[in-house]
Amino acid sequence: MGVLLWLLIPVLAALAAVLYSGWALRTRKTGDVAELAGYARFREAMERAHSDSDAA
Repeated sequence: MGVLLWLLIPVLAALAAVLYSGWALRTRKTGDVAELAGYARFREAMERAHSDSDAA
């Protein structure tokens, strides 16, 4: 019975690894829309800052 208990430990660890990897690789529904919009705002702000320094 002790041997089966020791065999159960790696089996449970493998099952936990499979569950974690499935959770970590799940498809997210949000997408990159918010990140791309933020990057566009950042670029616009940097272009404005760059054009302001050229005028000075």
